Amino acid sequence: MDGFAAIPPEILSRAGVAYVHYVSFMFCFGALVLERRLIKPNPNKADATAMVITDVVYGIAALALLVSGILRVLYFGQGSAFYTENPLFWWKVGLYLGVGALSLYPTVTYILWAIPLRKGELPQVSEGLAKRLGWILNIELVGFALIPLLATLMARGVGLPAAIAG
Repeated sequence: MDGFAAIPPEILSRAGVAYVHYVSFMFCFGALVLERRLIKPNPNKADATAMVITDVVYGIAALALLVSGILRVLYFGQGSAFYTENPLFWWKVGLYLGVGALSLYPTVTYILWAIPLRKGELPQVSEGLAKRLGWILNIELVGFALIPLLATLMARGVGLPAAIAG
């Protein structure tokens, strides 16, 4: 076998977009796990800085996940009807959007942390704020963990009308 040269370009492009989609998902999930692990009242400078950087990585990965997902639906996946006709797809989209909406609160919080950090000061994080952020991150993690379950069910035709599944 001649390596990648032997693989038809259509398969490579479809696999490449799918790969970006999967890796983006892993980065999102990993960033959420790290944020959850780091959140605590009155973090030290290293932890607060890591939270800000981790949230930036999460945002970039979430954007890559969205773009690659749209590309898969429109051009590089099973055909748009496979997705849009399936209620599980819309549950996946809803979970993604719900997690994204929930992530706005932590993101705004971390952006506000960047202001004192740039001045060499530590952000003031109360026990209540740390607990609230922890709960939001827990909910985001559960939401993100359900997305691959829905994807694996979809890949097996669950939820599709009989005319499209067959």
